[in-house]
Amino acid sequence: MVIRMRHTKAHTGNRRSHHALKDIKTVTDKETGSVHLRHRVDMKTGIYKGKKVIDVLKKVEKKIMKKRKK
Repeated sequence: MVIRMRHTKAHTGNRRSHHALKDIKTVTDKETGSVHLRHRVDMKTGIYKGKKVIDVLKKVEKKIMKKRKK
């Protein structure tokens, strides 16, 4: 059987042009200066959009307590 509609190199290249890796978008926090992903909570401070969302110290204390129990 013969290929009826052949995909030319140009058409194949045009399709593959969208497969390139894109750079990671990061944001620098105004208060602390730490770098994190856009639209994500800063895991060092626990702040998102100027509000404290996660208590980071509580998580650290919990890890320490687990290590002490072992």
